[in-house]
Amino acid sequence: METLIWLAATGAASLFGYFQTRRFIRSRLRFVDAAHAPATPLIVGAAATLIAAPIVWLLPVVGGVTALLFGTSVGVGALHGSRDTKRLPR
Repeated sequence: METLIWLAATGAASLFGYFQTRRFIRSRLRFVDAAHAPATPLIVGAAATLIAAPIVWLLPVVGGVTALLFGTSVGVGALHGSRDTKRLPR
């Protein structure tokens, strides 16, 4: 049962991070050149992992893998949001 709760929490956090970051890059940071730099997804993903680590540490059900997957999904969301802005017409 705990595994199912862990999977649900990890999946929800990862999906939330991915879609919110992608939408934020597409809508708010569309014309910001720094948001489209090659290193931006790595920096954003690492920052999200560092921010999520203390929160995950306090929760007894989820573990450190959740913070890593959340950071990865935020980084991938930033990458895809940046690619979306390059494809969309201005």
